Amino acid sequence: MPSERKSPVAVAVVLLSLQLALNIATAATPSSFAICNANIFDGTRLIAQHSVVVRDGKIVSVTERCESSPGTVVIDGMGDALLPGLFDSHVHIGAGEPALRQMLVFGVTTALDMFSDPKIDARIRKAEAEGDDLDLADLRSAGILATAPRGHGTEYGLPIPTISDASEAQQFVDNRIREGSDYIKIVYDNGEEFGDRMLTILNGEQVPARFPSIRKDTLAALIAAAHRRNKMAVVHVLALTFAEDALESGADGLEHIFADQPTPADFAALVKSHHVFVTPTLAAIQSIVMGSSGIEFSRDERLRPFLSRSDIGNLSLPVARGLPLHKDSRMNYSFAAQAVRELQAAGVPILAGDDAPLTGTVWGASIHQELQLLVEAGLTPAEALASATSVPAQIFGPCCGLADRGRIAPGMRADLLLVRGDPTRDITATRDIVAVWKAGVRCDREAHRRQISSESR
Repeated sequence: MPSERKSPVAVAVVLLSLQLALNIATAATPSSFAICNANIFDGTRLIAQHSVVVRDGKIVSVTERCESSPGTVVIDGMGDALLPGLFDSHVHIGAGEPALRQMLVFGVTTALDMFSDPKIDARIRKAEAEGDDLDLADLRSAGILATAPRGHGTEYGLPIPTISDASEAQQFVDNRIREGSDYIKIVYDNGEEFGDRMLTILNGEQVPARFPSIRKDTLAALIAAAHRRNKMAVVHVLALTFAEDALESGADGLEHIFADQPTPADFAALVKSHHVFVTPTLAAIQSIVMGSSGIEFSRDERLRPFLSRSDIGNLSLPVARGLPLHKDSRMNYSFAAQAVRELQAAGVPILAGDDAPLTGTVWGASIHQELQLLVEAGLTPAEALASATSVPAQIFGPCCGLADRGRIAPGMRADLLLVRGDPTRDITATRDIVAVWKAGVRCDREAHRRQISSESR
């Protein structure tokens, strides 16, 4: 649910981030360093008081003893937890670098964009290829999504191609691949679950809740076309019947989760049998349906010094405006939470994504809100951490060159997040960030904080 429209809040975010780009120089970490005596979440489990050695951007060892060979800088991790760098598996980067720079500050080292401008994607890919992106989260993207004329995705001011018929599917997919799409994103939703009302969703702007959708045969044709080109196809759904159609049509993943009715008894088993993953985006659904918990989240002193005024404003918008449900709406946040709980219990892969910058969310910080909501929905803290590390790396690794991250093990890329406390017991500990590294290079979070402070005066 991206926004390309230049609202005052969005402009402020971009201007602030451009200033950060000029003022923040990523601190070059020595080519060899060791983080010693930390509790290590390796992507699946916690290993008590171990040490990790990094050399030239790669993890070379995970040991009980702290190595202090000549040239190795030692970082004391006693009492801290070391995690793989986080994935945000459903985000929209907007103008590009400002969003990715902010995500890295909050520990997100890999971003999976679900609708963006291919020209911006190409610019960022060029920087990645040249090694000039070490102050940004890595980007993989769907590029332009597939939607019906005047369907969801056309309302944000970015002129995009649309699809009207199944016969157009292969050409549509081939065009996206030529533009550089890593996977294909399809909108299969007409908004009927919201009833007849305007929907406040992006920076306080209102859009019609009802909109045209592609037909089921077009959905199936798009998925088949993506698979013929060895690309994954993920489908935006918010209603149960649309989710069931996506499963029947061969989707690889569901983006969002339905919240229009309780979970049928056999739904989780059905998803499992189709080998489909789900990125629920609970933070987004909560914001749309009942108003975000973002205002409370923004008051967390572990995060607040790194949030700009516009960030705090965006987190506060749903509370300030309120999002009363229309009398015809079927949406209920508890249905979404129930679905996540049952999917997890059935062994369906759950991925953490926040749909930033939807109203009530902000780049980077909101992944920590999403982790808390996943735990409240029924995941254990360790399962929630896996949903933002090893699980997305395993699923998107083959298609997108991401098999080198998401875990802490010898040979993996040194995308790392060091936090105070134990997030396998208290998931909110991920907010208490000590340091972030991308490919072994430390993010200068303090420069970001100073810039935010100066902007607030």
